[in-house]
Amino acid sequence: MLDQEIESELSYAYLHAVAAKAGMSCNQGNRHDDGAGVDVEVTYRGNTTHPYLRHVQLNIQLKATVKDSRTHQDFLSYFMQGSKRYDKLRTNDSEIYKILVVLFLPSDANSWLSISPDELILKKAAYWVCLYGALASTNSSGQTVYLPKANLLTPESLKDLVELAVNKNVSLYTQP
Repeated sequence: MLDQEIESELSYAYLHAVAAKAGMSCNQGNRHDDGAGVDVEVTYRGNTTHPYLRHVQLNIQLKATVKDSRTHQDFLSYFMQGSKRYDKLRTNDSEIYKILVVLFLPSDANSWLSISPDELILKKAAYWVCLYGALASTNSSGQTVYLPKANLLTPESLKDLVELAVNKNVSLYTQP
């Protein structure tokens, strides 16, 4: 397997672990879903703050990178290859939110994962952003996306994101 394929699989593993700990299901999309910018559907079924909605789904586009993120005070940057995928994620054309999740890995592949009898450690972390409201790309090669450092993907933040989604309060994209 190529390193890029391993990075991709680790991003799935990260999301699956976070969703499982949050009590949510995580289902990999098919090739038709991928064409629509969806790698994984995360589903929550249970109590929410909404008066009657108890089933919430998020459509997730997963990315992983070992490239150094140009860090801004409150954001991490990620260059998203290809404007078509970016445009699909910034277009609010569904009741289901589309969320970009980027796993930032160390540059040394040997340090990505360590295992002992007591722990399984995946180095670095993933962050999420909703690109609704982002400006159209001015080129076809891709677009730099800024992920808020506050959007560290944890079981608790995923639960918070579900609450925001069920109440249609996920923040529009802001660029530093």
